[in-house]
Amino acid sequence: QVQLVESGGGSVQAGGSLRLSCAASGYTYRAAWFRQAPGKKREGVAVISTGEGSTYIANSVKGRFTISEDNAKNTVYLQMNSLKPEDTAMYYCAADPRGLSRWGSVWLQDAYEYWGQGTQVTVSS
Repeated sequence: QVQLVESGGGSVQAGGSLRLSCAASGYTYRAAWFRQAPGKKREGVAVISTGEGSTYIANSVKGRFTISEDNAKNTVYLQMNSLKPEDTAMYYCAADPRGLSRWGSVWLQDAYEYWGQGTQVTVSS
């Protein structure tokens, strides 16, 4: 079992930056950030294959968000720059310790067996 603890959310004005952190209690093959805005479906934002370092960024945030890891700390980060009001959402960290996402899309939410409690990001115009 992998426990995930997110931090770093908050309120910021448009154009600002935030860095989210996700501390994992154990190994995971892939880690991802998803977000869900009120009234909308949860969507993938960024994925990283831990150790290998391969990253995947959603088109909606490409060029503004980056995902990275600190293996020594078992922590994954989401750096969010040039934030827009449409980035307002609850952001969730998710872990795929068994590598289930290898058999399909990296955005397949069912492949991520463990989820954090979420951290709120609010961007005002």
